[in-house]
Amino acid sequence: MKLYIVPTPIGNLEDITLRAINVLKSVDVVLAEDTRTSGTLLKHLGISKPMHSYHIHNEHQTVTRVAERILKGESMALVSDAGTPAISDPGFLLVRECIRQGIPVECLPGPTAFVPALVNSGLPNDRFTFEGFLPHKKGRQTRLQNLASEERTMVFYESPHRLVKALQQFSEFFGAERQVCVSRELSKIFEENVRGTLQEVITYFSEKTVKGEIVIVLAGKPEEKKKSDKYEDEDPE
Repeated sequence: MKLYIVPTPIGNLEDITLRAINVLKSVDVVLAEDTRTSGTLLKHLGISKPMHSYHIHNEHQTVTRVAERILKGESMALVSDAGTPAISDPGFLLVRECIRQGIPVECLPGPTAFVPALVNSGLPNDRFTFEGFLPHKKGRQTRLQNLASEERTMVFYESPHRLVKALQQFSEFFGAERQVCVSRELSKIFEENVRGTLQEVITYFSEKTVKGEIVIVLAGKPEEKKKSDKYEDEDPE
């Protein structure tokens, strides 16, 4: 009786861990964001398991039923299409419900897109804030206004068809000279990391068709230089 959170490769199937493979082999059921995508992965790994859909559109309706089945003795693995479940993907509600009902939850370490993008960016990563997907409409400008004074490096997810518009909005709120790195197709054959000012990166992506998963890593607001304190006991000249 346990819920396993199992990260899956964000692109390169060789990024699956041995532990993840063993867990997927051992559980009774695999909860999949998309059974077709997860079915392809399981087939590649030579694993045959019952799968049930668990995605953003049915999460609220199925979370209680899933927890009840685990309480009756089943072990389940939750996977998303790519990366770690509950990171900008379904999973939080199920984890919370299992914890509430005393069901053991075990999250395996593994792939997630924002970590390699952050490290690859060359921007400070000792302190950062993960923002995920910004609201598409309501609340978007308010969020950007609140982030205008953020000094930590910021990490965003964005869809390909909204990338240029998002970068233009960042330029408006944060300044065209703010440093940014856009990573796409991480771990895949056509992986690309484009670094520069917001204006430079906007120009680059405005001239091409953008495909693939997108991670935007944006530098924080530069710290203001503080004036040196004068010694109170300094003798006047």
